[in-house]
Amino acid sequence: MSYNNYTDGDAAYRAAYDFEQPAVAIIKHANPCGIAVGVDIAEAHRRAHACDPVSAFGGVIATNRPVNIEMAEQVAEIFTEVIIAPSYEEGALEILERKKNIRILTAGPYPFGTAKLTTISGGALLQEPDRIDAPGDDPANWQLVSGEAADEATLADLVFAWRACRSVKSNAILLASGGASVGVGMGQVNRVDSCKLAVDRAGDRAVGSVAASDAFFPFNDGPQILLDAGVKAIVQPGGSVRDEQTIEACKKAGVTMYFTGTRHFFH
Repeated sequence: MSYNNYTDGDAAYRAAYDFEQPAVAIIKHANPCGIAVGVDIAEAHRRAHACDPVSAFGGVIATNRPVNIEMAEQVAEIFTEVIIAPSYEEGALEILERKKNIRILTAGPYPFGTAKLTTISGGALLQEPDRIDAPGDDPANWQLVSGEAADEATLADLVFAWRACRSVKSNAILLASGGASVGVGMGQVNRVDSCKLAVDRAGDRAVGSVAASDAFFPFNDGPQILLDAGVKAIVQPGGSVRDEQTIEACKKAGVTMYFTGTRHFFH
């Protein structure tokens, strides 16, 4: 296990346990190549991998359910550095052990801590870890600021996107459809480029998808990229002095947008 294996493993492990449904997170260099939920863990893995299969090559996979034979057979076809799961069903471990240079780990539910320590030159920073537990993380508390209230399926995708976006390095934009990420824009120094990257990664899948932003849009240029790509709903914290410009752009496009009042600013 290398240093990067450990850090990416922890990021994937935590991301998978951000969800109650069967979930898979594929992480590379601390950012998600794909995150998805499914009716079972094999489906979740297929959908997570489909988000960005090029980037998933050599990635780290984590699940919040035991790995079954079907998922193990899928992983066996992909170069993977590390896989982390609560357990492996009979036959699944044997399939994975045939692969060369894969680290197979077991881990129980993610132990969300009460503090996070980050060292800096001459000292350290201590803060509460970013959790999906604020009032604004509950969709019942979201504020509808544009368009019609989302239907059940769209709201479910918005909730998924909001939770998945927590694990993306800021500036973070995540497009989702059907409980799976379809495009991720991460780690850019402006939100416009993150929007462009997410849309580019999604391609045609951007049409009819939903978008989540980890922090507010300072201008309406980023949201306009999402609107032009065919995104049907957006969830974001709100709080910019120019919120009205973004709201107006969404209203003009007939797109639903919610404010959460909470941000997830992963650095």
